[in-house]
Amino acid sequence: MDQEHSKFVLATGFSHFWRGRMQKERMETFLGEGIFNRDDQIWRMHRSMARPFFARDRISDFEIFERNSARTIAHLSASAEAGQPSEAQDLFARFTIDAASEFLFGKNLDTLSSALPVPGITPMGPKGSATLDEWGSFTGAFEMAQQIVTTRARLGYLWPLFEVFGDKTEPHISVIQKWLDPLVQNALQEKVFSEKNNSPVGITEKTFLQHLVDSTDDSTLIRDQLLSMLLAARDTVRATISLLPFAAEKILQTACVLTYITYFMAEHPHVAERLRVEILTHCGPCAPPTYEMIKDLKYMRAVINETMRLFPPVPLNVRETRANSCTLPPSDPTYPEEDRRPFYMPGSTTIVYLPLIFQRNKALWGPEADEFDPERWLDPQRIAQFVANPAMFAPFSAGPRICVGQNYAYNETSYFLVRLLQHFDRFTLAPEVQPAGSLPPPEWKERTGRQAIEKIWPAAAMTLYVKVG
Repeated sequence: MDQEHSKFVLATGFSHFWRGRMQKERMETFLGEGIFNRDDQIWRMHRSMARPFFARDRISDFEIFERNSARTIAHLSASAEAGQPSEAQDLFARFTIDAASEFLFGKNLDTLSSALPVPGITPMGPKGSATLDEWGSFTGAFEMAQQIVTTRARLGYLWPLFEVFGDKTEPHISVIQKWLDPLVQNALQEKVFSEKNNSPVGITEKTFLQHLVDSTDDSTLIRDQLLSMLLAARDTVRATISLLPFAAEKILQTACVLTYITYFMAEHPHVAERLRVEILTHCGPCAPPTYEMIKDLKYMRAVINETMRLFPPVPLNVRETRANSCTLPPSDPTYPEEDRRPFYMPGSTTIVYLPLIFQRNKALWGPEADEFDPERWLDPQRIAQFVANPAMFAPFSAGPRICVGQNYAYNETSYFLVRLLQHFDRFTLAPEVQPAGSLPPPEWKERTGRQAIEKIWPAAAMTLYVKVG
């Protein structure tokens, strides 16, 4: 599928498609009733509940970002002063999950206080480094659940045969639930106390969790929505049981973007230098940035967009036609005329679309599409091309299911980068401390495209990540 097909599936032909039965079954044990695993009325309910909590006045209050970025940068500074490398992906995941939990639940999970991985010593986990403390058990379970769901997708219709003796996600979901259930139960108890004492919390002071418990007493539904939020939060910055799944996804997406930006700054020092000059010019060397300051950081937005173009936090997604058939429009004009034919799609047909592919399409992005070049986002001609064809860039999806937290993600990423570059002026990779199996295989150098030049190993399990990081 190219971007014209994606635009039809996600936006102009939205009513013809849904998540689909097969995808829901694969994810049911992980995401349950969460926003990412439902359609129609339940999906609309989740989205309507989430939207007010991502209004501008809420996501432009940067105190939460400041508290958690200060702690994260303190860890980075301590490692740098000791001459030791840091595991960036792990730190960024902790930053985003602590900020997201405070924003969504009113309670900081305080993962930044747990033991950090030691580069060169800590072994690989399912996606990143594996620590052996309570936080490590949660992330290990969270990552394994994603890996299992991804394996189910690869196996297709046959996946139940590989779990005939039991649900492989069950032990990992049990660990996740041990983390989430106390949050949900405390919120439900606070609701009872508030009603008994006639002391309701005003809507502007409510956390997302408080808003959920006001809407339902179903602890499973609340937990599912929380997990979805956490999945989304941990990997963007592209926050997975329902609120938590949404939060977790946003977390993972934010951490993903920050990880790849840091990688690109290490590989392209001139980008870090120019970005730092812009930050110091508009924000100064020490002061926390304001919402208005961040709006003026045009080069920073270009760096963020270019990173998400090459490494979208959600590199592929799946939809299914509903019971009735439909016809996909012809491919975009960059394809040969003989290939630009409509596609008939029978009912209940699975469709996979890949932002990772069409966001690197040389016909759309030029012959240097595989190169990291933030300047493309400052070129008036290229901007005009994107404005005329916005479907060519869809890191937050598109249409009615476009990511409700995308502006939160932009603000969080931007805020952290400002504070990071106020403290550091250059970044380097440390391949000598990467564990075996985490660096790109030698045969990549013989290939074309980005694989030939990559210094890290991008991988995906629902969301994009870096092996070890």
